[in-house]
Amino acid sequence: MNGAPWGSLTTIRVRLTAALAGALLPVMILGVLQSAIAFRREAVQLREELAAASERSAATARARMEAADILLETLAPGSVGFNCAQRLAEVTQRIPGYHNLIRFDRIGRVACAGGTVPADPARQTRPWFKRLAKGDSLVITREAGATYADVPALLAAVPAHDARVGFDGALVAVITLESLAPRTADRSLPEDAEVALADGEGKYINATDKEAFPVLPADWRAQALKQGSLVWYARDERGERRVYSAAPLVGDELFVVLSARSGGIFTWATLNPLTSIVFPILTFILALVAVSVVTERVVIRWIAYLQRIAALYARGRLSVRPVQADQAPVEIRDLAETLEDMADAIVGRDASLRDSLAQKDDLMREIHHRVKNNLQVISSLLNMQQRALTDPAARAAMSDTRQRITALALIYRALYQGPDLKRVDLRAFLEELTAQLIAADGSHGAQVRTDIHVDDLVIDPDRLAPLALFAVEAVTNAQKHAFAGRGGSLTVNFIVRGEEAELEISDDGKAPEDALVSSGVGRTLMTAFGRQLRGRSEVVRNEAGGVTARLIFPTPTDEASTRRGGARGNQAAA
Repeated sequence: MNGAPWGSLTTIRVRLTAALAGALLPVMILGVLQSAIAFRREAVQLREELAAASERSAATARARMEAADILLETLAPGSVGFNCAQRLAEVTQRIPGYHNLIRFDRIGRVACAGGTVPADPARQTRPWFKRLAKGDSLVITREAGATYADVPALLAAVPAHDARVGFDGALVAVITLESLAPRTADRSLPEDAEVALADGEGKYINATDKEAFPVLPADWRAQALKQGSLVWYARDERGERRVYSAAPLVGDELFVVLSARSGGIFTWATLNPLTSIVFPILTFILALVAVSVVTERVVIRWIAYLQRIAALYARGRLSVRPVQADQAPVEIRDLAETLEDMADAIVGRDASLRDSLAQKDDLMREIHHRVKNNLQVISSLLNMQQRALTDPAARAAMSDTRQRITALALIYRALYQGPDLKRVDLRAFLEELTAQLIAADGSHGAQVRTDIHVDDLVIDPDRLAPLALFAVEAVTNAQKHAFAGRGGSLTVNFIVRGEEAELEISDDGKAPEDALVSSGVGRTLMTAFGRQLRGRSEVVRNEAGGVTARLIFPTPTDEASTRRGGARGNQAAA
């Protein structure tokens, strides 16, 4: 292939790769969409699971507190009397999550308790105690007014009643906040979940991993109370993106906050490599690489091989055969056989054409030979007729006609004797023509010297005929007027000057003044020959005192012309 394999968008490799890419692109897009949908579904599921877990944790905590209510109501009738402290201590130890159980009288004094109770002279005036005195059946609070446990805890209190006096104090359960928080080992929680408790002001009370929890959003409390739970995304103190959920535990005072990792789509794809984006993308890339390699091995290299074979055929080396194509696929072998058959057909047709051309050349040479013979017969008849004439003017006219016919016969002889039937070497032709014209007039006894200088030019018969006849007229005039009875020197020059060629024939005789303005048949023919060659002719006196006849015409530049280089400006013409 010419140029680089990928240098053009019209190559087979590019087209096949583009076709495969177009066919696989919907599959890859579908895989990416499926992965994105799966990731989205998993993210939504994670949010739902986290919200459900936070609500479930809050419900569990509320259930524990409600259980405390039932327990306190159960213990209330017997919470004062013999072994009261011992009974409350046993209950506290047996039920996880309860730090202490306390019985207060109507003025807030400790009646009995399962453990140590801090002193609080103002207990009777505490909001939670007043609410019980006013008739609330259950009060849960973290603002007890005193520290009832050495760990974060809340109080769940129910009123104690006496039929005679009514409100008779309170039974209080101290519940640790840690017991209310969900366990991270709970299978219902997402993997790597973290748990924290926060108060209504957004301050974290405790957390399994403090760095996993950021500052709560500005409106988190209101939305959590309104919706039952709130889910949002944020980055923890380590910069890791996580999903959070918050749900109320105790009114608007205590909230449970859960946190889980929320990896991006590429992180999720890393965990699910075969069903995510990586698999379709790798499939797409591998398919393109495979089709490129297969195209190169199965198609491109064999096409390049057949192209080299075709280039050899174009240079004429038709004997070369694509033997390596035997290892190619069937279609390539068929194409190679077709090329081989084409080469055989070209060889056969070439041989036939050569035979036909040889026959044509033989026929043309025979025709030229016959035309030359016929012209010689005519010349011989004219010679016989000339000898029979007694009028000098008639004999001179007959001689001029015979010389013109001799020049035409010489053209046909040069054609069938030369290597090319369509072109004649002008130098050899002018030398022979001049020699024949001088020899034909040699019977007068006057010696004529010739000096011929001709630039190389191969010319066709259509241009050679008027050129030869012009030379005949010029040489004949010199023989009649310049060399008659005395001889002399004849100069023949043919020069190619770029776009123009010039034939110049000069003598050194003493021509009369009327010779330059003569209007005879010869001068008329010379003018006509100049026009036939699309040029011009002129007759002038030269420095030696004689006459110079010039024929100037355009240098042949036809497509059939062939210029031949040489020291003297070789030319070629069709």
